[in-house]
Parts: sequence; structure tokens; C-alpha cells
Amino acid sequence: MAVAALQPLAGGAVERSVLVLGRISDDPKSHYDQLKPLLDYVIPRMHDVGIVEGRILMAKDAQQMASYLRRGRVDWVTETAGTAMALQQRAGARPLLLTERNGVGSYHSVFFVRRDSPINTLEELKGRSLAMQSAASTSAYLVPAMELLQHGVQPQILLTPQDMPGADAVGYVFARSELNISTYVHKRVVDAGVISSLDWTDDKAMPPAFRRDMRVIFRSQPIPRAVEVVRADLDPAVRQRLQTVLLEASRDPEAGPALAKFFGTTGFHLMDPASQQALDRLRNGWTRIRMEVE
Repeated sequence: MAVAALQPLAGGAVERSVLVLGRISDDPKSHYDQLKPLLDYVIPRMHDVGIVEGRILMAKDAQQMASYLRRGRVDWVTETAGTAMALQQRAGARPLLLTERNGVGSYHSVFFVRRDSPINTLEELKGRSLAMQSAASTSAYLVPAMELLQHGVQPQILLTPQDMPGADAVGYVFARSELNISTYVHKRVVDAGVISSLDWTDDKAMPPAFRRDMRVIFRSQPIPRAVEVVRADLDPAVRQRLQTVLLEASRDPEAGPALAKFFGTTGFHLMDPASQQALDRLRNGWTRIRMEVE
């Protein structure tokens, strides 16, 4: 079953015989090639609930994707846990399944400083500077900002790394990449950095020569690696069938190549209580950050 790029319809919605997979992307061509094989696998297995065609629709950011979900132009979105919760808050998106990528079902945020730094706790970041990745990052912005607020430290954006935060705040800058974050800390451009536990052990993000000079001061609670969500008013029969097909794909050798393309997916799993609690924390944290930080 071929997958065509979605064209807008006069009413904004999409034919109900079409399943639309969405992705927030700054590289639509690359992401299209990653999404297409799994959608090709899913669609023939959805015919019994009336789905005969699959399409892909990209959004430039979470706000645009939330609009697509509200208007019925996207049915299913694959995202990080933080963005999934933002879509739930903005558009009522419903978590469908947890997504395991490259054998990893959960991860956490790691705050670190140079070994010779006097900083030992999050509270001691007051009056200091912190490198994060970008406002779109779950592990290198959303979770760190949540943890700082919970520890009585107010995150305050800096114009430059040389800017000074208030005495009771930690000033943060966006370094845009994990390697930049570790470089900023190593070269003393900032006092501390925060990246995911996956990047902490990745030599490309944290070169071994850098890691030897670093010290972890805090690790957050685990969060799901990724989440599949669907729009709030998706036909229950379609939602249930999609969930079943994806769960079965994890055990189907025929789906292996498509799953590998799908951002290194190695499995889909039903929500468990611990993961649901983690998502609830993220959703509440996202709301608090919108109110108190941004």
C-alpha cells in the first residue's frame, strides 16, 4: 500500500478510510523515509476496521501538530514523552503505547559539573549557569526545569552564557546539541550541564576525555523513552486495532526492517502504572513550566 503525502481538504479533516501518521519535524524528507515503512506495514492490517490508505503529515512544531490533532487531520503521532504530554495538554491526545527504542524503554536526565566544581546539589546551582539543549527536548529541558522547580530553584533564561542570573535562580542557555552542552561545561563556559542518561554514555555526545573530568550531581526519575499517541476522537475500533497491530509488530519478523527504520524501535508496550505516573508528572510539569518559566 503506497503512502502519499497528505493534501489539505476543504474541511480540514481527512477521509475516515485514511489513517494519517504525523511527526513534528525539521527534516521532513528524512523523517518521511523513517515513517513510511511502518505505515506500509500497518495499513493492510487495518482493512477490517475500514482503513484502506495511509498518509503522512509533518508539522513544524508542537503547536501546529496540536492543531492538526484537534482538527482531525492527524490520527497517530510518534513522539518523545514530553512532547506527547504537551500534545495531550494542547489537543487532548491519548497515549496509545509506550515505545522502546534501541532496546531502551526508559531513560533519565543527568545534571553534571566539572570534577573541580564546588557545586554538589541542584540547590547550589542558584546564581550559576546551566547548559540545556532546546525547549523541544524532554530530557535536556522539560525534565530538568521540572526538577529545578521542585528543588526551589527558578530557571531563568540568559541572553548569553556570560549573562548573570538572579541570586535565587539558575540561568540557562540553549546549546542546541549534547556535544555543545558537554563542551560548554568542559571549557567552563557554564557551570553545569544536563543531558539524557543515553547521551551521558554516548562518546559522541560526551567524549571520554570530557567525561573523565565530569561529575554527576543529580539524576532525575526515569521517564518513558517515547510514546505513541492518537487523537482524542479517533474511532475506538480503529484505535484498538492500531494498538493490536503495533503490539504484534514487535513479535513479527516481517516488521523488523520497518521498526528499525522507525527511529530504531525495538518494541511497543502497554502502559504500566509506573510509566503512567511518570507521564502524569511530565504533564503536570509541562503546565507548571508554561506558567512559571516560559
